[in-house]
Amino acid sequence: MMTYRSKRYITYLIITFCVVLLPFIQINGNQLFLLSFDRKEFHLLGAVFNIQELFVLPFLLILLFVGVFFATNLLGRVWCGWGCPQTIFRVIYRDLIEGKIFGLTQISNKQKAPDLSTPINKLKKLCSIVLISLCTFSASAVLLFYFVPPYDFFSYLSHPKDHLVLLGFWLSIGTFFTLDITLLKENFCIYVCPYSRVQSVLYDNDTQTVIYDQRRGGAIYQDNGEKFHQSLRLRDPQGECIECQKCVKVCPTHIDIRAGMQLECINCLECVDACSKVMGERSLPTLVNWSSNNALQTHSKVRYIRPKTIGYMLILALSIILATFMGSKKDDVLLNITRPTSLYTIHKNGKVSNEYVLFIENATPKDQNFSLSVLQNQDIKILRPEGEFSINAKEKKRVILVLEYDKKLEVKDHDKSIPFTLKLYSTQDPNLSIQKESVFIYPHKH
Repeated sequence: MMTYRSKRYITYLIITFCVVLLPFIQINGNQLFLLSFDRKEFHLLGAVFNIQELFVLPFLLILLFVGVFFATNLLGRVWCGWGCPQTIFRVIYRDLIEGKIFGLTQISNKQKAPDLSTPINKLKKLCSIVLISLCTFSASAVLLFYFVPPYDFFSYLSHPKDHLVLLGFWLSIGTFFTLDITLLKENFCIYVCPYSRVQSVLYDNDTQTVIYDQRRGGAIYQDNGEKFHQSLRLRDPQGECIECQKCVKVCPTHIDIRAGMQLECINCLECVDACSKVMGERSLPTLVNWSSNNALQTHSKVRYIRPKTIGYMLILALSIILATFMGSKKDDVLLNITRPTSLYTIHKNGKVSNEYVLFIENATPKDQNFSLSVLQNQDIKILRPEGEFSINAKEKKRVILVLEYDKKLEVKDHDKSIPFTLKLYSTQDPNLSIQKESVFIYPHKH
């Protein structure tokens, strides 16, 4: 039977492959996911949202946070042990580089620090740091791919003096990752990461987590958390735990799972594998399980479908529906109307004109010719711009709009606002249009 450790390693490979590959996948020339501060664009599944169209982003944030809450309530800290970059890089550094490659540590005993008393071991330690640094700086580049497209990223780095902010972010993130993995270690999970502090709020008696079966194994700790004397002759004679300490030795966060649920536990299930192997040699089931309190007490299966999980699923489904609906409302042409400080101009012929500043963006992949028209009020005429004007693909353009009220002024008095609707449309594609409401300021007669 495949161990949880092997399953985790396979999961790590799949996650790494997907995270590295996604920034290179494009749909119609757009990224699958990109939050570009440089271009002021948000790409999602090939659709491009302007900074003014980020109404879909809150729903994605809801999906993220509610998804984490849902996963935690259902499977405990499964993210920490099976998907968190901190855990993945610690496994690469501690188990692969220091353990398998250089033989400084043992996977079966994570409580024993590397012996650095000899020059050769110190050299191995230095080489380990160099190797993990290559990994962390590569990972920091991949992280930035979700904010700067890979092709732009490498192009920018070829001219570092012109892109010092990007270079600074890359070096800072890579340096932090390296120091975190080599110096801070699992202390990040215990003392820094806020997720460990909120997990107990999200748990219930049906949450699947790492549990020691005290009824079979025997009590190891008193109710106040104080450890019993561990001499075999004083232990519970009915308990199946043989005090081999292998579940303790293999724990990356240095806890004893037999003391009950602890915020340091990251659900890596190393202790489950260790106990399964020891108890399997005695033809007994493991004393440390990935189960729930209720399932362990009633000797039943974990109850996944329950009111809390149903509620989380409904919220997730609603967020997906709303995000999809809002995304479908995306405009291919954007129009903003801004009025200058002057309200209006009265001409010698008695007519009144208003000036506006239009900010127009052609979000389509093709160049377009646009024209303007005024709806709802036939007395308001367009003086400027005259005729059509062109905007290139993905281009933003500033256009001065001058409107005239086509009636002579009779008596000056209080200002009056006349509502109108301005329509911007493509002369090449009539379906490509947008309408905005505004007002024309006009002195009305007494």
